[in-house]
Amino acid sequence: MRKKISSILIGQHVQANASIYVFVAVLFFMGVVFGAVVVNSLSLNQKEDLAYYLQQFFGQVSDGQIAAPQDIFWQSFIHNLKYLGSIWLFGISIIGLPLIFIFLFMKGIVVGFSVGFLVQQMSWKGFFLSMTTVLPQNLIIIPIFLFIAAVSTAFSLQLIKKIFMKQASQFYIGPFLLRYVLFFLIAIAAVTLAAGIEAYISPLLMKVVI
Repeated sequence: MRKKISSILIGQHVQANASIYVFVAVLFFMGVVFGAVVVNSLSLNQKEDLAYYLQQFFGQVSDGQIAAPQDIFWQSFIHNLKYLGSIWLFGISIIGLPLIFIFLFMKGIVVGFSVGFLVQQMSWKGFFLSMTTVLPQNLIIIPIFLFIAAVSTAFSLQLIKKIFMKQASQFYIGPFLLRYVLFFLIAIAAVTLAAGIEAYISPLLMKVVI
């Protein structure tokens, strides 16, 4: 029943805010493209330094010298939760609305740069590595980032509309805020699943490919 209620709420929200979802998706993929372009703007020394650290890391992976899965899990979980939590709080603050878009764009840059650098340095090998190290957890993380960015944007715009258009007396924030909190709890569950994939599945796939 809870899953059914959550799916209904999410479906209604997506339908009501389709234009916002299109905007945040385009913004994110612009960040991905920008991150891939940034790879080409690096100097030769910067590329060599990054390639050296990358080779060192892959050497440690092939030798089994990587962090314990539980450490990777908590590091990934806390990192993504902080990022999503910041975006969620920006939605409540109203004035943080531009920061939602900045954070989402930055996330796109990170993904685009990671994949772009691997492919540029290692060609098809880099492509397969990115499919095993970057893609699995991001199949969950990217949609949930887009979801929270859209939810936060919609919440912030609703607050602005009600407060500054003199509709505050007719606006009951309780149910609206409760749904906003519920969406964040759904995001936490998704981040937990993504962290589990990054900690327990991605390292195995990466070791096989290496």
